[in-house]
Amino acid sequence: MEKVVADTLKRSQLSVTDSRKRILEFFHHSDGALAHGDIEKLSGDQFDRVTIYRTLQTFVEKGIIHSIPTADNSIRYALCQQECEAGHHHDNHVHFVCDSCGNTFCLNHVTIPPVQLPEGFTSKQTDVVVSGICKKCGINP
Repeated sequence: MEKVVADTLKRSQLSVTDSRKRILEFFHHSDGALAHGDIEKLSGDQFDRVTIYRTLQTFVEKGIIHSIPTADNSIRYALCQQECEAGHHHDNHVHFVCDSCGNTFCLNHVTIPPVQLPEGFTSKQTDVVVSGICKKCGINP
């Protein structure tokens, strides 16, 4: 895992720092998307809020992670697919938010269809978020 993380940072022309490596590892070990607060909890006292915020913003700018808006106007982040690059995300997939556990998942196999905009309009980003109950929460004990 350490080599994958270091290679990702180098490919994105980023310095391989302890904070970047550790935060990127959190994403690789996560089953769903992570919020800033999740990373704070996972890192304990290792990194301050500003370091985490700046690292997340850098990862978004470099095409390593993408942002996912939520119903409560917070933001979660998930790893981008291989074809994302700095300044150009290709994450045109649907996201699923579980109403029970709150986890957010990328549905990479469900793509967002192109939206026909009126003349003179330019699309920057299209987000589709589906809410419901995830597989784990839907299992009855």
